[in-house]
Amino acid sequence: MAAISGVSGEQLSLIRWHYFWYVAAALVVMVAAILYGNFWFLDWVHVMSGVLWTGIDLFMGFVVGPIIRSVSAPVRKEFITRLTPITLFLLPTLSVLTGTTGWFVAVQGGFTQLPWPQFGWIAAALILVTLMTIQGIGYLLPTSLRVCFELQKPQPDGEKIRHMMSRFYYVVASQGAMQVIIIVVMAKLATGV
Repeated sequence: MAAISGVSGEQLSLIRWHYFWYVAAALVVMVAAILYGNFWFLDWVHVMSGVLWTGIDLFMGFVVGPIIRSVSAPVRKEFITRLTPITLFLLPTLSVLTGTTGWFVAVQGGFTQLPWPQFGWIAAALILVTLMTIQGIGYLLPTSLRVCFELQKPQPDGEKIRHMMSRFYYVVASQGAMQVIIIVVMAKLATGV
């Protein structure tokens, strides 16, 4: 893999393939929670992955995005060079953990058996998770990959990267907004529908 020179002179690989071990470990925990059948453990994995996913999305969309758009191109490039390789693996993993364990929590908790209109809360959560999954797999992940590949070029096109990342943060912000709505739905489910 091509590497770039960081501020301190060390070499950084933009796509850090060793992060797959962390992804595999997280997926093993998810599968264990599903197979073990302990509702508390399953719910814990769901809540923790959801809190991390939502927190990171909100922070990136509403804090990092506006800051990144206001800094100079060299600072923006350095920041994106450091951030993108991490989010490339982290956010898709958290979204898979949250959505998958959420489904199993709903099944084990009896929420999928609720009559209408109470089931509408579950349907709303499923629609939102589906929309976020489509955004994540269809736009955010490919954009992250394109940014990594562009940054690895000897002469990266800064304008192209800026353009991709400006839209990227708007999509992340929309995901954060949808996640806030899902939190409202989860609070409603936790307190009784």
